[in-house]
Amino acid sequence: MSKPNIVLMVADDMGYGDFGLYSEGRVNTPSLDQLASESLRLTQHYAGSAVCSPSRAALLTGRYPIRTGAVTPQEVLGYDRIDLSEATIADSFKAAGYATGMVGKWHNGALDPRFHPNSRGFDDFAGFRGGWADYYRWNLDRNGSFEKSDGRYLTDVLADEAVTFIQRHRNEPFFLMVTWNAPHSPLQAPEQVTQKYVDAGFELGIAIIYAMIEVMDRGIGKVRQALDSAGVADDTLLMFTSDNGPAFTHRDDQIPEGVSADGRRFNCGFAGAKGSVYEGGIRVPMIARWPNGLPQDIENDDQIVFTDWLPTLTSLAKIKHVGNKPLDGIDMSASLMGEPQHSAPRRFWQFNGYSPIGATNAAVREGPWKLVRPALDISYATDADQTLADRYTEKDIEYKYHPENFSHVFEWPEPERIVPKPPNPELYDIGNDPLEQHDVAAQNPDIALKLLRNLETWFEEVELERQSLVK
Repeated sequence: MSKPNIVLMVADDMGYGDFGLYSEGRVNTPSLDQLASESLRLTQHYAGSAVCSPSRAALLTGRYPIRTGAVTPQEVLGYDRIDLSEATIADSFKAAGYATGMVGKWHNGALDPRFHPNSRGFDDFAGFRGGWADYYRWNLDRNGSFEKSDGRYLTDVLADEAVTFIQRHRNEPFFLMVTWNAPHSPLQAPEQVTQKYVDAGFELGIAIIYAMIEVMDRGIGKVRQALDSAGVADDTLLMFTSDNGPAFTHRDDQIPEGVSADGRRFNCGFAGAKGSVYEGGIRVPMIARWPNGLPQDIENDDQIVFTDWLPTLTSLAKIKHVGNKPLDGIDMSASLMGEPQHSAPRRFWQFNGYSPIGATNAAVREGPWKLVRPALDISYATDADQTLADRYTEKDIEYKYHPENFSHVFEWPEPERIVPKPPNPELYDIGNDPLEQHDVAAQNPDIALKLLRNLETWFEEVELERQSLVK
């Protein structure tokens, strides 16, 4: 086949320690483990952000998410939207003659048909446009029309939709994104699967999370079987990753009665979790299998980031990107083929709620060095601002369960916040200290200062571009 099929699977809030291969026996993921044993395994692979919407924007556009306007998961405010001036990876594959599809979570624009996946390069969409959905009381958006739940578990529904897409397009090149909801909250899983982990001694909340992952693993097995049955497995680049690290806290409305909101669990010792720019929040697994195109059953420790996948995948498929904006990502196809990476490019991350604030929760990595500006304790200026933020949360919950009740984003003002003075940045030698246990900024002041200036310059640049979109 001259054009490889591409199936890009993205889990939601799944860390290294949730992956059977790396979980020291905690989680049962036989399909993923088998896939990993046959795949190229990237050991220094990074998400585009510490949370979902901006991370997915980086994957879809090849650009830093702040540039695109997708800065937080707040879809009722439109802060999850990728600006309409941006071209997506699906736009490029569609222009090259691929059938394009997305199954699962979108979370890059709701409440306006211009931001629907069908308007962003995907011929077919079956999933949900918000940040999460109830696993049993779901509302499935099928190309703009809603279908009410038939009682099946959502992960099983998404697996079946992915299989159907593969069967339908088996005789033509296709690009399919399967963006699983699991293991994102709400914490819901089939009782018989959960009970296995309870019997193994796990606290109920963690048992549910592991059960959600196991059911997703079964869905991954269905996708692999569909590729085999269609006779296209060897001509398909099959990939699996996660949008960010594991969620260690959950809102009370997202957990069953009697379950702790504390979701802390094994994550291979990495510092931080979802929402944090420490390794635990942004370093995520990536496995890639393409028997007719990539080395198999081998590890690659080159630094690769979500922004790299658009230029890399279009290069591997020998197609052109249709966008006219400069990419932040780099074509890493030579690295995937086994050519050594002689220098690691500089990479940046930043995340906070509402409009970006460069002094908090930001990081830059260059070679082995990583500079971190720790997350600040940002409070609301007044009780009225806190009340406004609470109203956003209420509307967020309502949208997830009743998207049909919403027709537009809310034009409310942002709550005013108080930003304290930031502490000194931290410096880590990730090559020797991947768990970020030893801050060596004091011993390497010149390196720390250089990286801080690079981070500040980068933030000023991308935030200026975002502000031009807002205006």
